Amino acid sequence: MARLNGKKVLITQSDDYMGPAIKDLFAKEGAEVTALPGVVPFKDDFRQYVSGCDDVDILIANLAHDPKSTPVDDIKDDDWHSLFNTMVHPLMCLVRHFAPLMAKRGHGKIVAITSAAPLKGIPGSTAYCAARGAQNSFVRAAGLEFAPSNVQINAIAQNYVSNPVYYPDELVASTRFQKHLERNVPTRRIARQEEQAELALFLASDKSDFIVGQVMPFAGGWVTTT
Repeated sequence: MARLNGKKVLITQSDDYMGPAIKDLFAKEGAEVTALPGVVPFKDDFRQYVSGCDDVDILIANLAHDPKSTPVDDIKDDDWHSLFNTMVHPLMCLVRHFAPLMAKRGHGKIVAITSAAPLKGIPGSTAYCAARGAQNSFVRAAGLEFAPSNVQINAIAQNYVSNPVYYPDELVASTRFQKHLERNVPTRRIARQEEQAELALFLASDKSDFIVGQVMPFAGGWVTTT
């Protein structure tokens, strides 16, 4: 039996980051998928963006941005604001909108696709780590807030996963990057997109009802949590 048979799913930034892989797997598993491409607005356009989607059972908050990697003293205000405007503020708006609706119905799943970068820290990517860290902290707190209403909110904090934003095929195939993997990632490889999509599927399924407010590393051992 399909694992998401009859479930209504909304995937944001569906044309980017992990959107395509998750969309394909969820559709194969019987979900009715609404895929919204492009950056999620968080001001006046947000209401129109989510119009007609209030009855979704599962929200995949897939949000990504160029990391804008620079030393701290070279961080530009516009880059800092852009990272938060694309990843942090939209996540808050999405959860603020959908979690209460799910709570009223007595069930729901929200899976945020974030990053493992702030769990370890990457010098030269402090602005990116700050934005992703804000996402992770928000998920932890919001997940606990809505747990009593049978709404599970969790995050996949990933790194070294094949995707066009951070790890395109041409980068991964380079000798320099392969040596980097050998030095830094215990698995000595990056994950396939479908591997990550399977974790997203588990967190979106009825099999994960006891998991709330978790930021789950998915990074081949590059980072672990206690």
